[in-house]
Amino acid sequence: MKLIQKAFLVGYLLIVALFFICGIGLIVLAAIETWGALNPVAGTSVRDRFVLVLECIGLLTIAVAALELGQTVLEEEIQRSVNISAPTRVRRFLSRFLIVVVVSLSIECLIGVFQFVHSKPEYLPHAAAIGVAAAAILIAWGMFIRMNVEAEKLEPHAMREVQAEDSQVET
Repeated sequence: MKLIQKAFLVGYLLIVALFFICGIGLIVLAAIETWGALNPVAGTSVRDRFVLVLECIGLLTIAVAALELGQTVLEEEIQRSVNISAPTRVRRFLSRFLIVVVVSLSIECLIGVFQFVHSKPEYLPHAAAIGVAAAAILIAWGMFIRMNVEAEKLEPHAMREVQAEDSQVET
């Protein structure tokens, strides 16, 4: 059993490393794209520069999501090294993940609207669908948290344990 746990630990470490590498790679790509958008000697129109800057924002949004997910896996699966079982821990893990997803989808929706409102309005329903998906996830997440409150009341010690772990992980 110890061997299997070590294998999972190695797997999680690889996942964290790849999230980090992907996040840094996206930041580098966004920096290159930003230079292309703001380069004063490039003969690029203001509209094209605007689109490039929006694409940079999209890249950075995904980079933040990758880094945040890597950090979540690091903290929840490696540093805490406990099995997720308590309702408090499940809610917290899902909340960290869904925050990243909802914020990323919301930003992508805004980027899509800004890009398509003048150039390709026929794609606005696609951008709106992303916004609707973000709203649906937010509503479902809120319902999950609301229903989870009763389960947490059954295990008040779990909340204290999670809070104690927080202070250990943060130091």
